[in-house]
Amino acid sequence: MTDRLGLRSLQVFEIVRREGVEELSRPVNSLFWSGIAAGLALSLSVYCTAFIHQALQESQLRSLLEGLGYSVGFVIVILGRLQLFTENTITVVLPVLTDLNRFKIQRTLRLWGVVFAANMIGTSASALVAILGGILPPEQLVAALEVSRHLLHYSALQVLLYGIPAGFMVASIVWLIPSAKGGEFWIIVLITYMISLGGLTHVVAGSTEWFLLAMAGDCSWAHAILSGILPALIGNVIGGTGLFALITYAQVKDEI
Repeated sequence: MTDRLGLRSLQVFEIVRREGVEELSRPVNSLFWSGIAAGLALSLSVYCTAFIHQALQESQLRSLLEGLGYSVGFVIVILGRLQLFTENTITVVLPVLTDLNRFKIQRTLRLWGVVFAANMIGTSASALVAILGGILPPEQLVAALEVSRHLLHYSALQVLLYGIPAGFMVASIVWLIPSAKGGEFWIIVLITYMISLGGLTHVVAGSTEWFLLAMAGDCSWAHAILSGILPALIGNVIGGTGLFALITYAQVKDEI
């Protein structure tokens, strides 16, 4: 039965926990550059969504299919083992939950701070080059701004609330991959596609959109940060750590 259904919950927990221990011990420099690479790569989710949006502008299926482009950056980041902040809302939290002490809390906060800052540097650099560097054809840049403007219709509270299920879903990818048995690609594509299709908010991918909008003059920097990026950050942490990580720990804590 175990072989047919995959790993037991306690086994998955231990795999993810050990990964978290390894992440907490990595040098700051390694975390930083991996985080920048993740920010740059995840920007591709916005651009690839825009490519499909532009290519299918006459199709009634556009709104259904363009979300597939959103999965591209996540596939690169997760299978490439790059440092993505929302993955670490569960990975590095499990070691803390099993052995709560000041050192691990400090290491977790250090990792979160470094990785989040690096992710933001990566996405902002990507947006800047897209706006000023001419790396996208003009029609694709227009499409990128078009697919980003849906965020302008959200209030800060909505961004936060929509970030909770998104954080939960990204954390679930981390939990599912140890049992994937070669299906990692499809797990990532399915779950991130649903994040896009549902209009949910992911702080790193969404920051690319907010930076594009701010740089293009569609919104102020204060609005992008205070009503966009910050609420999404809080929502993702609530969904990834406050819900998913705590629930996964609760189901195995008596077996540890």
